Amino acid sequence: MKKGLLVLFLISIFAVSSLFANGLSLNSIGARALGMGGAMVGLADDPTAIYWNPAGLAGQNSSLYAFGTDIFPVATYKATSVDYGYDPPPFFTIDAKTKAQGYPSPNLFANYSMGNLAFGLGIFVPAGLGAEYKGADLIPISGEDLEWMSKIAVIDIAPTVAYKINDMFSFGLTGNIFYGMFDMKKPSTYVDLTGLHGVQYTESSTGTGFGVSGGLLCKLSDMFQLGVSARTEIKVTMNGEAENALMVYQGGPAVSDFDRDVAWPLWAAFGIAVKPMENLTITADAQYSQWSKSEKEFHTDFKDSTWAHVTGLSGDDTFVLDWKDCTQLRFGLEYMVSEKLALRAGYYYDPAPAPDSTLTILFPSSTNNVVTAGFGFCAGKFDIDFGFEYLMGEERDVAAAAHNMPGKHKLDIFAFSLAIGMGLM
Repeated sequence: MKKGLLVLFLISIFAVSSLFANGLSLNSIGARALGMGGAMVGLADDPTAIYWNPAGLAGQNSSLYAFGTDIFPVATYKATSVDYGYDPPPFFTIDAKTKAQGYPSPNLFANYSMGNLAFGLGIFVPAGLGAEYKGADLIPISGEDLEWMSKIAVIDIAPTVAYKINDMFSFGLTGNIFYGMFDMKKPSTYVDLTGLHGVQYTESSTGTGFGVSGGLLCKLSDMFQLGVSARTEIKVTMNGEAENALMVYQGGPAVSDFDRDVAWPLWAAFGIAVKPMENLTITADAQYSQWSKSEKEFHTDFKDSTWAHVTGLSGDDTFVLDWKDCTQLRFGLEYMVSEKLALRAGYYYDPAPAPDSTLTILFPSSTNNVVTAGFGFCAGKFDIDFGFEYLMGEERDVAAAAHNMPGKHKLDIFAFSLAIGMGLM
């Protein structure tokens, strides 16, 4: 009996294995940037330069820029003849869809100009997403409808300094203070003579990490501008608590504290901004993320000795990811209809870093073709920006592997962003 419960428990907690898929990165920080496909590294001429390329802060007027972004993921998961490790195995069909739910995030940027020298501060959410399914749609647990839920977010507090060396070159430096939050719920199941039963497994953790960003802008002429930007890998030590009543059957407590080190990858980008005419700006970026180093595997250190022993025996205290490096290609344009009205559009290609062998439903990862649009309106001292993007995910038909959930995975994401900016001088 205990051996059977051990197997079921280990299966039940594995959902966290795709912790930082590309779906969890907010691909376009700022309503204006979102409307332009996030191709901002070579332009970086508003306060969100703190994120895209801190060199762009130099030479800007002092201002405040606040925006909110809401993300609506629509994921589906279909599988047949699923073997959850029971003897005899209960085969059944799954046709599940995430609950309709948004994941909002508030953001604030401020910059202060002193001639060629500029200071800035950003408080924003560079990564955050989640998923929630009805338990009955995934596993037919007798008399239960247990939750499947994941929610993750990171707040970045980013002080910045930038300096304009001359009319051609500017550089900038940003410190990134990450505060991460992660919650997860999933059934923990067992079988007896009356059928399949379950209890709720829950996990909640928070943590902090530190990194640095730097950037350079080169204005070749009034028509051409180039930019390069990079962000160091940021490791976050998560501390939290996990609860699973089935651990009592193993002779341990239902609750255990844990630590887990996770990381956001090194990011580097190159961008160009072109003004073929006075009222038209065209941008293009290549943005690289080194997932293969930071997301190879994560180890969970359960503080209770029973939890550590049980998960250590099977290796389920280590989440194998084996992600690959990816490069996003981004394109954007902004057309000034008048001095007060700007129209924007963009496109980017966003490849999935997670291989089939580690894909799970609570943290989906897909290769996306993304279309964006937006507008900006100037009303006196205030600028109002709106942006929209639609991430069209490619369906993934995943075969069974040691660390994944086999079946057909599909993810589309809708994101909306509204901003208001105000000049201070």
